[in-house]
Amino acid sequence: MQADSTLPAAQRRHYKNAFHALYRIIADEGVLALWKGAGPTVARAMSLNMGMLASYDQSVEVLRDKLGAGELSTMLGASAVSGFFASACSLPFDYVKTQVQKMQPDATGKYPYTGSLDCAMKTLKSGGPFKFYTGFPVYCVRIAPHVMMTWIFLNQIQKVEKRVGL
Repeated sequence: MQADSTLPAAQRRHYKNAFHALYRIIADEGVLALWKGAGPTVARAMSLNMGMLASYDQSVEVLRDKLGAGELSTMLGASAVSGFFASACSLPFDYVKTQVQKMQPDATGKYPYTGSLDCAMKTLKSGGPFKFYTGFPVYCVRIAPHVMMTWIFLNQIQKVEKRVGL
């Protein structure tokens, strides 16, 4: 439904609600179309978590142990760094995922990409590696706060668990 609004007016499906969207997708494209882009979505999620998890503990170590930052500064700083790296690691996968999910057949019925790898290779060839980072500032502003809140909540939950002896 979200992607429908980004299509040209002539190609929009004008879904009324989620159930109408499910019905139309199954009727028009078949039941397997519901999973179009599932592989790239999983790859994006894995890369986001990799960037998030790999950078947080290292950032805490540098901020707390090497720079002597306080608890609040360490938590906010490390979570911000983690948000940046989560965005940087996941945007190329998000770009490919979006392209695969939004692709439409041409007049002959042929799709522009045969899959995620084909999309990535054609993008790399036509736009270079930085093409995958189109819209990075906006993406980072969207993803980083989510990552930061995740780490802040986790930190607070761990404090409560420690206090009650869990």
